[in-house]
Amino acid sequence: MRASASGSSGPSDPSGPSGSSGPSGSSGFSGSPGAPGSSGASGASGASGSPGRRPEGGQGVEGRALREEGGGRPDGAEASPPPPAAKPPRVTWQKLTFRPAVLIALLLATWLWFEQADLDALTRNALSNGQVSKALWQHIELTVISTFFVLIIAIPLGILLTRRMFRRATPVAMALANMGQATPAIGLLALLVIWLGIGRRAALIGIIAYAVLPVLANTIAGLRANDPTLLEAARGIGMSPLGVLGRVELPLAVPLILAGVRTALVLNVGTATLATFGGGGGLGVLITTGITSQRMPVLVVGSVLTVALALLVDWLASLAELLLRPRGLEAGP
Repeated sequence: MRASASGSSGPSDPSGPSGSSGPSGSSGFSGSPGAPGSSGASGASGASGSPGRRPEGGQGVEGRALREEGGGRPDGAEASPPPPAAKPPRVTWQKLTFRPAVLIALLLATWLWFEQADLDALTRNALSNGQVSKALWQHIELTVISTFFVLIIAIPLGILLTRRMFRRATPVAMALANMGQATPAIGLLALLVIWLGIGRRAALIGIIAYAVLPVLANTIAGLRANDPTLLEAARGIGMSPLGVLGRVELPLAVPLILAGVRTALVLNVGTATLATFGGGGGLGVLITTGITSQRMPVLVVGSVLTVALALLVDWLASLAELLLRPRGLEAGP
């Protein structure tokens, strides 16, 4: 039994003791019995296959680390963020030049027609001695003063009517403002002249009453259109009611308020021509003189200057509407 067990190594093997040793004979995994202690290392390599092969189910730890260090790119170069796109200018050159060019062309054409027109003594008398510049300046004064009072009346009143304490008075105030604009301007002016007498004061009150509605309605609409979550967030960070009004509500309502102011300005320029019937002066003096005396040059001068002033005021108001709009409300490119 012992001889058969050791005979497996062969009697003719010259390596004798090393070939018949049990431990080296049992280490057949490496196939090299002559190297002592090499069976463990070769056994480990046998379990894993060849040294260059990845274990089954492995995920490539070294490659993943390289990808993480290199930002997902083989050369390690990180993607730079795109440069911010330049915002378009608020006021374009078309906006700055088109309306003034039209006004200049209109005034130039009127002047050329006026130079070749046949003027009689009554026409020269109506247009001489600074009558045109005086009427134009009176018209500008009426427009500026009436617009100033419209702003200091309509905007604070609109703010008050959106507060919780005064919301019930909103229908009454809007009804009065609607009555002021629904009444014919010449009829309202006549009533004011009967009550206050002839003069600039009656004309100014009539113009103001006629132009309050657009500013008041737009102020109320702009403040009511604010997102309640934004107002609640402003109160949540500790803002006072005045702080919320001045830093959140009014800036968000600025576009609508400016649109109402622009409408009121144009209305005031047109309504101021009727101030002549109440003794307020203005370009309406030239228009009524041209109509009553049937002098076309006088009528044309008064009418063209009124139209040009209205277009100029509307152009300036449109520029102010663009420049005063908060930048945070502009749409991104």
